[in-house]
Amino acid sequence: MSDQPQIAVSSHHSLTAIDAADWDACANPDGGVPVDPFTTHRFLKALEVSGSVGPGTGWSPHYLTAEADGQIIACAPLYAKGHSQGEYVFDHSWAHAYERAGGSYYPKLQIAAPFTPATGRRFLTHPDHDEIGYAALVEGAVRIADQNDIATLHATFCTEAEAQAGVEMGLLHRLGQQYHWIDEDYGDFDGFLAALSSRKRKTIRKERRSAQEAGLEIVHLTGDELKPHHWDAFWQFYQDTGARKWGTPYLTRAFFEEAQANLRDDMLLMLALDEGTPIAGALNFIGRDTLYGRYWGCIEDVPFLHFELCYYQAIDWALAHGRTRVEAGAQGEHKIARGYLPHAVHSLHWIADPGFRTAVEQFLTAERRAVDEEIEVLTSYGPFRKDKGEPE
Repeated sequence: MSDQPQIAVSSHHSLTAIDAADWDACANPDGGVPVDPFTTHRFLKALEVSGSVGPGTGWSPHYLTAEADGQIIACAPLYAKGHSQGEYVFDHSWAHAYERAGGSYYPKLQIAAPFTPATGRRFLTHPDHDEIGYAALVEGAVRIADQNDIATLHATFCTEAEAQAGVEMGLLHRLGQQYHWIDEDYGDFDGFLAALSSRKRKTIRKERRSAQEAGLEIVHLTGDELKPHHWDAFWQFYQDTGARKWGTPYLTRAFFEEAQANLRDDMLLMLALDEGTPIAGALNFIGRDTLYGRYWGCIEDVPFLHFELCYYQAIDWALAHGRTRVEAGAQGEHKIARGYLPHAVHSLHWIADPGFRTAVEQFLTAERRAVDEEIEVLTSYGPFRKDKGEPE
């Protein structure tokens, strides 16, 4: 007779059906500052109650829980999706190919932190049930897809360990890359600059000086320093950027009201003020070891202010607050010259149709080789001194 407990996997259309303490015992089992805040109950609930996900958005919640002996031992943010927007792991070509062949690619299932290209655990397991909880979530999600004739299931921006475990369970592994800044015991920004080549160091100093000579005041706000009027200002910036990048912003205005109420300690808002009036802002999320740059916008164009707020101020803050990594979001080779080097990111994929699966698997094998090579080449173009004896 097996000693393994009987596990029941269920899906829920709302986080209100799941106790926050039960969810966070899996999402943030150590308590305190989460490794990343994007799969905490409070963050996902803010997306839901603000209408950023749910009816009309193409993100239909089906949160997964795995229970053993009446206790939630694992959970996952699962969504049924009617499009491929807001994911940052692009599968549009897969969708087009499958539909040209006569299949229906949508709806698909997505395990993700919506609109958030930041690596973190996607299969949230209680520390006492890591392996069995992971397996239960994967098997449960695949079963839901199979029972509902859904063609594909995806888990995006999962950890490398989750990707390896998924491959062992028969999932397909996709490799991508992002640009991250890593603290190499620099101490302060000048220490970081000292590690750069002379030319890159001069360029960054010139960019910072140009932004700072605009006469703006830059403030960092988090926790109780954040007030509702700050979100009024940032909403303008976010709308402008969202309209240009995505057509319509992913987050609703109500999300920022939820953020003010429940996410203040997770967020760092950097504002550039012109005689006290905000003209630009960068919104970051605070993790245990990482600062996550997420959104930027402005209503006045100031040379190099984007770089100052999104990259250099983020490094300043991370160095001052003991964070060893800054993730500045998706894409952007221009980040390399500013000390943000390419790093691998991972996703997992399940495909029902055997022929389509084989074609995608062949594509992913070639793509992984190309990404590995790209990371190596781009890293070689980094701004850091090749000769440690180079004069400063």
